[in-house]
Amino acid sequence: MMAAYRAASSGKKVLLCEKNLRLGEKLMLSGRGRCNFTNGLEGINDFVRKYGDKGKFLYSAFSKFSPQDTMSFFERNGVKYVSERGKRIFPEIGGSQRVLDMFLRLLKQYNVEIYRLSQVHTLRISDSRINYIVTDQEELTAEKYIIATGGLSYPKTGSTGDGYKFAQQAGHTIVKTYPALVPLKTQEHWVKLANGCDLHSVRVHVFLNGEEVAAKFGEMEFTNFGISGPIIMDLSSQVPDWRKLDENGESKDVLEFVLDLKPALTLEVLIARIRREMQQDPDEKYRTGTKRFSSMLRSFVPARLVRLIIELTDIPHDKPVRFLSKDEIEKLANVLKNIKLTINGLWGYDNAIVTRGGVSLKEIDPSTMRSKLCDNLYFAGEILDLNGPSGGFNLQMCWSTGYVAGSD
Repeated sequence: MMAAYRAASSGKKVLLCEKNLRLGEKLMLSGRGRCNFTNGLEGINDFVRKYGDKGKFLYSAFSKFSPQDTMSFFERNGVKYVSERGKRIFPEIGGSQRVLDMFLRLLKQYNVEIYRLSQVHTLRISDSRINYIVTDQEELTAEKYIIATGGLSYPKTGSTGDGYKFAQQAGHTIVKTYPALVPLKTQEHWVKLANGCDLHSVRVHVFLNGEEVAAKFGEMEFTNFGISGPIIMDLSSQVPDWRKLDENGESKDVLEFVLDLKPALTLEVLIARIRREMQQDPDEKYRTGTKRFSSMLRSFVPARLVRLIIELTDIPHDKPVRFLSKDEIEKLANVLKNIKLTINGLWGYDNAIVTRGGVSLKEIDPSTMRSKLCDNLYFAGEILDLNGPSGGFNLQMCWSTGYVAGSD
């Protein structure tokens, strides 16, 4: 939609072929429907670093359409925004629908023709140029073509990898794809005891074969099959690098995530706090008479996590806290600071926000998004071998590359 708007507003006649009945199906899921459309992080250098080693490819696109340009563009076109934790930028009201309505209005204003339920099946190419494309209904000819099909994530929205097939028809290399920004599966089944529990201000340490390779602070949650939430999903993009699979899809690497639920406290300070809490007896807060272990835990963790902590400490839930031994106190403190989880793998594309991998950046001109192999072919968005962390970075990459592709 951004690419079509930009091309049309520059005076070009534009046709947008949409596989679905409705445009923006995946956009509607962004930020759980609230649409975290960019990030307020200032400075192009800092922004680019969020995309890792491949981020430098975006310097040109961001110089032409920066995050600040995006915010101005949205506001100018009727979408006021607010900044939330982590400098995440959301529409002030209306969420994803407000953003979609804005684009539909702009496409209509600039006379973009839209073919809905028009799935493209193949490109007809000769002499390094696309001659025409074949859809369900007909053959369509244009001077230039932009592939902005997304990747493989959330296939129910239409992202089923079609763009990779088209890119390969034009001779492009597809870097191996993986689900990214996705929940993780754990070997430990007891995580289901805390299913749905959201945790704030947690630090996660990542160990590969016993050596620490990463750490992250923020929010996470437990699921029936593992762990999720912002910091877990950000780390998920690196899991294929850490936990390398052999030809049978198995790995000899041991990948552990160690959760520190009390990162602001040293082990010694936490033990002292536990002792102080034990002295608050009888349990006036919960009016249950003598304070029991399960009751005391609510002063340290959310109620939905109590059952899991009891399981991991192996301390009876109804044990009076006045009778906790020195070893039990230290064990509780160690559990709160060191919950170890063995990562078995990634959840699939159905639960992935973005796709890692895609069309090789070496074969695309970053200043125009034009293919180096096919003269009249351009790429924009998630189809590229680029992905960033959560927080608006992936949509910003889409806006900027779409804007540049539509400008040439």
